[in-house]
Amino acid sequence: MKTRQQVLSEYRRTEILNAARMVFAREGFERGMIETIAQEAGIAKGTVYLYFRSKQEIFRAVLHHDMRELTQQTIHSIEAASSLREKLRSFILVRLKNAEARKDFFRIMDSEQRNLTMTRSQYRDFLRDPVHLIALAIEAAVQTGEIKPVPCEKVAWMLADSIRGVIQRRLLGTNDSTLTEDADFLTAFFWASLKNFSI
Repeated sequence: MKTRQQVLSEYRRTEILNAARMVFAREGFERGMIETIAQEAGIAKGTVYLYFRSKQEIFRAVLHHDMRELTQQTIHSIEAASSLREKLRSFILVRLKNAEARKDFFRIMDSEQRNLTMTRSQYRDFLRDPVHLIALAIEAAVQTGEIKPVPCEKVAWMLADSIRGVIQRRLLGTNDSTLTEDADFLTAFFWASLKNFSI
């Protein structure tokens, strides 16, 4: 059981991160000030410094908080789906919805200095568990004869990379499709590829 102080501390930290996400999304990293974050969170500036030493630390904490939350949502969504095709679509849809809901923050994340964003290795670490679940689902479908043998882990990572590509196109505004249309197309594309795979 957490103490009342621990619960309050976690709540306050989350409030700061939520406020920071809004401020950074609205103003960018350089113009987004700790004073503004404190005002958005309804707390004193000094309180922010009880939890974070710098604006850079807050920015990274928002990234890590959001990726952890997205990973949990993705795992839950994949596990709730019954068939392989449904699992593929769940994986795609939850990630597209998340990017759409936080698109302003995602845009500034992609445009900021490289030392503020996640490394490719960190990004892959957050994806590792959901991708592993997809790989296991593909392997199970291979074993039941639903699809032909494929390199399961490789296909799962290719799906993850394709989703990121769709997200980037949507963020750049070069995509006229709805979120559901993109999810349906990518699902159909990978499903057809799996069903008809041959070397």
